[in-house]
Amino acid sequence: MSTTMAKPETVQRKWFIIDAAGKPLGRVAAKAASMLRGKHKVCFTPHVDCGDHIIIINCKDAVLTGKKLNQKVHYWHTGWIGGIKEIKYDKLMKTRPTRAMTLAVEGMLPKNSLGRKMAKRLRVYPESKHDNAAQKPEICEF
Repeated sequence: MSTTMAKPETVQRKWFIIDAAGKPLGRVAAKAASMLRGKHKVCFTPHVDCGDHIIIINCKDAVLTGKKLNQKVHYWHTGWIGGIKEIKYDKLMKTRPTRAMTLAVEGMLPKNSLGRKMAKRLRVYPESKHDNAAQKPEICEF
C-alpha cells in the first residue's frame, strides 16, 4: 500500500470560525495553527499548504492564565540602532488584542515561505462581528 501525497492544485479549502471568548489565548492559537497547516485533514502532507481559512472572533475576551497577563512581554526591534521595543501583555490585550492573537498563531506556524502563506489565511477580529459571512464559514468547536 502506498502513501498518497496531496497536490497543491487538488486541495479543497473551507472556512472555519473559532470563538476565543473565555478561552485561553494559547489554546485557541494552537487550534488555529493546526487548522491553518491542515493537520486535521486526512490528506495532510507536510510540504504542501493544505490548510483552511480561519476566522478568530472575540479576541478581546481571550484570557491569559496564571501571571502571564502581568509578566509576559513582547519584544521587537525597529531596525534602528538601540531600537528594541517592548510591551506587556496587559497593555497589548487592552489596546490591540488582535495583534496578541496573531503573534501567538504565527509563532506556532513553520518559519518558512509555507508558513507565511498559511498566515495570510488567518483573519482575527476583536468583536463577534466579521466581514467574511459571504464565505459561509462553519463554527469550529473544541
